[in-house]
Amino acid sequence: MSRSLKKNPFIEPKLLKKMSKVRPGEGKPIKTWSRDSTVSPEMVGFSFDVHNGRTFTTVKIVEEMVGHKLGEFAATRKFLRHGGRMAKEQEAAAAEAEKAKAQAATAKPEEGKK
Repeated sequence: MSRSLKKNPFIEPKLLKKMSKVRPGEGKPIKTWSRDSTVSPEMVGFSFDVHNGRTFTTVKIVEEMVGHKLGEFAATRKFLRHGGRMAKEQEAAAAEAEKAKAQAATAKPEEGKK
């Protein structure tokens, strides 16, 4: 749910203070835990280290990110994959088909030389 328009977007005051000390595009990213801060047009060009609960994820701010929250760009969960036995069987079959295709491709040039 978005913040009320009469309240204006939330940006952590400490974050604004840190931004005033650094120039956009400078080497070192600004470290922050404020995932709920809204990306403003003044932030474009800066890079932030956004905390995801475990580590910091470097986020380079571009124009398309304006209006979104910093936390949207630092995922908190790691997706491994869906499935179980059935997914593993399908994956193995696909790998086997790929291997057979590669062997067939390498065998054709040798036959042409004979």
